[in-house]
Amino acid sequence: MSKPFYVRFETPRELMEKIYEAVRLARDGGKVRKGANETTKAVERGQAKLVIIAKDVDPPEIVAHLPLLCEERKTPYVYVDSKSKLGEAAGIEVAASAAAIIEYGKSKSLVDEIVSATSSLRVGAAPAEEKAAEETEAKEKPKRKTKKSG
Repeated sequence: MSKPFYVRFETPRELMEKIYEAVRLARDGGKVRKGANETTKAVERGQAKLVIIAKDVDPPEIVAHLPLLCEERKTPYVYVDSKSKLGEAAGIEVAASAAAIIEYGKSKSLVDEIVSATSSLRVGAAPAEEKAAEETEAKEKPKRKTKKSG
């Protein structure tokens, strides 16, 4: 399965299980918003402590705005592989494209652990890295010889 265009980093499998557990704990003792619309509102209002985005959303445009919005609002976000598992963890009987932890409940220490683990995965320096890669690629390309007309 190819990576959707909006995914900015890969989440390791063991971290994903912790993310689902954090959502379950927050659901039971705290507060969780479910779905792309509710999650977007929570981020815009500055309520979201952690945003979880499913990678298997179709069409991906449903959640494509969330990473940019989270970066703009300095809200931590992570990716999980399954919208069905996310919905289940959030306590609903349908899949959830995204979720936001609003109140930690018993998930505070787990959320802190997730945020610190993902900060090293995040593509904070990506624009500079991408630019450097493009410059290297441009230098390595053989220059085309052009005929002089005249």
